[in-house]
Amino acid sequence: MWSYEHNGFSVHQIPALRDNFIYLIATDEVLACVDPAEAAPVVAACRQLGRKLTHILNTHHHNDHTGGNLELKARYACMVAGAAHDALRIPGIDLHLSQGIDLRIGDLALQVLDIPGHTTGHIAFVCGEGDDTALFCGDTIFGAGCGRLFEGTPAQMWHSLEKLMRLPDSTRFYCAHEYTLNNLEFCLARISQSDAVKAYSTWCKDRLDKGIPSIPGTLGREKQCNPMLLPADEAFRINYAKLHGIGEDAVSVYTHIREARNHW
Repeated sequence: MWSYEHNGFSVHQIPALRDNFIYLIATDEVLACVDPAEAAPVVAACRQLGRKLTHILNTHHHNDHTGGNLELKARYACMVAGAAHDALRIPGIDLHLSQGIDLRIGDLALQVLDIPGHTTGHIAFVCGEGDDTALFCGDTIFGAGCGRLFEGTPAQMWHSLEKLMRLPDSTRFYCAHEYTLNNLEFCLARISQSDAVKAYSTWCKDRLDKGIPSIPGTLGREKQCNPMLLPADEAFRINYAKLHGIGEDAVSVYTHIREARNHW
């Protein structure tokens, strides 16, 4: 388990399954679990912290994000919060959320964002503010990548990515999988060999070699290096579109990059 301090809360990162991350958000009053892929590592982390779980926060309905819901709810009598859109697909859901329905649980305030694309009911949770913002984005933004489109459209996903890019560059994002190095290898091979991407790759390899996750990262670095976010840059978008003979709009360029990643 790795721990990160923010103003008024801390985040504890728990490895699970093959490449998942589960997160505990801890305040004086609250211990909330984001996307419990399985129960056992969460129970172990709670014991290590000497705390009982108070809430579960699900970003979307996939089993590798909700697989521990029912066991944890039975053990701790905790509340389960997830997207209203997915109320029938999230095990044990109690609180139905959507953008505009911000969540305050004890001394923890959470902004809820609708970010469809990976799934139609995907949401994100934002804690903190300004330079100390934390984003729990599930399978929407990854290190140097984004989630596959299992249910949503490319346009939906692009607009969701745009929404997240409006957060401060200093925002630390806590995504649900360790995919960064593989995503950077794709970027270097197919999209960009910029100095920033090369430096990101070197940094990532060094972290992983030491047994340290590449996540959390910052949105500022992703805006420079993440191939799925580069269509926001007009110069990149125009050059990429000319090179591949596609439209110069951001959705067309994003879609082409997403398809290239799918088949890489």
